[in-house]
Parts: sequence; C-alpha cells; structure tokens
Amino acid sequence: MSDLFDDPTPAATQGQNAPEFSVSEISGEVKRTLEGTFGRIRVRGEVGRVFKARSGHLYYDIKDDRSVLACTTWKGQVSSLSVVPEEGLEVVVTGRLTAFGAQSKYNMNVDEVAVAGQGALMALLEKRKKQLEAEGLFAPERKKALPYLPHIIGVVTSPSGAVIRDILHRLRERFPRKVLVWPVAVQGTNCAPEVARAIEGFNRMTPGGALPRPDLIIVARGGGAIEDLWGFNEEIVARAAAASDIPLISAVGHETDTTLIDFVSDRRAPTPTAAAELAVPVRLELMAWIEDQSSRLLRGTGQAVQQRRQRLNDLSRAMPRAESLLDTPRQRLDHVADRLPRALIAGVQNRHVALSRASAALRPATLRQMVETRRDRLRNLASRLSLRPIGQEANRQRDRLAQLSQRLDAAQGLRVERQRQQLEARGRQLDILSYKATLARGYAVVRSGKKIVTNTVQAAEASSLSIEFADGVADLDLLAAASDGTSGA
Repeated sequence: MSDLFDDPTPAATQGQNAPEFSVSEISGEVKRTLEGTFGRIRVRGEVGRVFKARSGHLYYDIKDDRSVLACTTWKGQVSSLSVVPEEGLEVVVTGRLTAFGAQSKYNMNVDEVAVAGQGALMALLEKRKKQLEAEGLFAPERKKALPYLPHIIGVVTSPSGAVIRDILHRLRERFPRKVLVWPVAVQGTNCAPEVARAIEGFNRMTPGGALPRPDLIIVARGGGAIEDLWGFNEEIVARAAAASDIPLISAVGHETDTTLIDFVSDRRAPTPTAAAELAVPVRLELMAWIEDQSSRLLRGTGQAVQQRRQRLNDLSRAMPRAESLLDTPRQRLDHVADRLPRALIAGVQNRHVALSRASAALRPATLRQMVETRRDRLRNLASRLSLRPIGQEANRQRDRLAQLSQRLDAAQGLRVERQRQQLEARGRQLDILSYKATLARGYAVVRSGKKIVTNTVQAAEASSLSIEFADGVADLDLLAAASDGTSGA
C-alpha cells in the first residue's frame, strides 16, 4: 500500500513546477496584500525615535512593551497634524499600512495624530512648560508694563464669538478706544498657526501708518475642554507671544483654565472681560480723579501764595523804614558838600606851587639840548626807513588786483552769456506758446472792442469788429454795413 502513495518524482524536480517571481513582484504583492488587508487603521502606542528629514518628511516610531512600528508622515501631511509627535508621548495614530520594497520593510503612513487621553496631554504640557521655563521665557524681568491708556488695542480672537462682543462692550463702558480685530480660529488644527501669525502681524505694522500698529494686544478665547484650548498650548504660539514687542494680555478660557500663553504673556486675565478691564481705566473715575487733583492743585497753590504773602508782611514789619535808611547817607553827603570848596581851593594851590618849582628848573639851553637830542634820534630813524619794500608790496598788490579784475571780467562775461542763452530760450518758448504762430497758419482773432468774440451770438450783438490776421488787423463797422444794406434794399 505504501508504494501506491509514494511519489515517483525525485525531490529535486518537485520545486521546478512552482511559478517564479522577481523580487519587485514579490515586494509589490506584499505591499498590495498589506494595504488591501488592513486598509485604514488606528494604532495606539508611545512615540519613540523622531526624525525630520531635510525634505520635510517626518519619520518616527510607535512602540509598546514588545514591538515597534515605523511610521512616516509626508511633508504635505505634516501641516494638517493636530499634534506633532514628540518622543515619550502616548498617541493614537491613524493611517494606512504599506511596505517599502527596497529594504523589505513595512511601515505606516500616518495622516492623523491624537494624544491618547487627557493625562498624556497634561504630561506633554508639563514637558513644554519646563522647556520654555528653562529658556527664561517665564522670567518676570522680561515682562513689559501695560500702557496706561492705549490709543489702539489689537484683539486676536474669533470674529463671530461672544468674546469679541464682551470685550467691545466692556471697552465702551470703561473708556472707548480704537480696536483692530485679527480674526483667527480659536480651536482645531488651524488655531496655533493663525494665532502666531496674528501676533507677528500686529508687531510688523508701522506705528502711525495707514493701519497703525496697536499699543496693546489681547489674545482672547472663551472657556472649554483642554482639547479645545490646546492650540494655545502649542510652542509656536508661546514663542510668538514671548517675542512680541507690543505688551500682550492673555485671556484664554475661564479663571481655572491655564495655557502656555498665560505664562509667557505680560499679563494674564482670568476672562476676556477682565482683559478689557486691565487694558483701559474707567473714564468717569479718571475724570473724577483729574477733577479732584485739579481742586487740590488750586487749593495748594492758593495756600502757598497766602503763606508767602503772610511771611512777606511779617518780614516787611521787621524791616526799617526807607526814610530812616537814608538819614545817615544824607548826613554824610551834607558833610562832604561843606568840605568840597575848601578842598578844591587847596588842591589848586598845591598844584600851582608844584608848577612853580618845575618851571624854575627849566632853562633855554636845557630845552635846546632836548630838542637836538630828539632831532638826532629822528634822523637815525629816517635813515633806516626805505621806500623799496613799500613799492614791492604795492606792485604785488597791483598784480593781484589785475588778476582779480581779469577773473571778474571772465566770470561776468560767462554769466551774461548764460543769461542771454536763457533769455533766447525763453523767447523761443514764448514764440511757440504765442497765438501769433496760430495766426500764421490761417487763423484769426475776432474782437469787439477789447473783448474777444468766440461765437455768432456775440458777433451779432457787436456794433463793430476788428479781425486780427497774421499780417495785420482789419476793422469792420457792422452798423454802417447794416445801414448800407438797408438803404440798398
């Protein structure tokens, strides 16, 4: 019986009947089998190695305690991810299984990433918070003071929600200000990039331009679940708020909600309405305060003037009278006036005696000797004087004067020639613009007295006309012509 079931074909020839496949065919069949069997699937696991290539493609691993699944997100898919994979984050990825035949590997093309549970979200938030805090973005010394009364307030929020209405209503109640609204998505995948672009856009505006840059920015959103507020926990939003040169108020969620933008902003408001209250003071309270300060200033000024007037009166009573101050100088003046005639007489006498003594020593011989001495000194000085240096200097000055005269004549001639050319050019331009050139082409100017006639109605009303041609003026008496026509008729 066993011989009946034995295959008489040798073992070496049994495999030759199986079909042969190329390596590419096998790889393609495996890829089609994987994609056809699994289709679109969701996988939960922890993110392992993360690598972003120069091309923009994102490569990472999803793992559990026993296995690792390679994942790929192409460059065009990265921007649509609601959560960017980070190492150590527990996520649920959605996509399709496929194979990479060049290396006999399979992987998962992921087009959607979601955090697996609120606990994982909080862990990711804590990780980002520690990273930004380590960089010093939460430091109190880098926070800017809010302007006391901003002229323009920029609001980053949804234009259709109740938040913007609450902010505008509160601003109108307290102190109306100009408001620029930058509409953004306040949840979903577009929230983070739109909010970051809005903050950067406000900062790029030109102060005092056609659309002036705001003095204060409010980033606002109503309350919600942590998933709804997650866009304000993205790193791109936190860094944009930290880099803002304009003071920024964060008003995201309710008082119990906390996001990353709250830590990097210059002030955090518990609600959007509270943000409007932080932005501007109450106008009526400010006016009352100004009125109170004005009253205090008037009272203080009046009291200061009164105190100084009283002190001046006190000091004036302690001062002596003007008449008593002049009594002593007046007595001294009278005493000196009495002594003055005697002093003048004594002075004249003393000088007369001194003159007599000096004249007694003067003799003609002495005077003659002094004159001869002065004459000898004068001859010595005259012999040392020469007219040659004076003549040389006069010649130099004469040559210089001649040079300057030549330069002046040349400059004046050049200026006259330039003025003549300008005058000729103006004359040619005047000839071009003059109506005389138009008369030369066969036209004529009709006048009635000094008034120019431009239509038949004016011509019919005129008693006489003068017609100016290019070569002269012809006068036409219409009344005489009319009477001649009448008599002829």
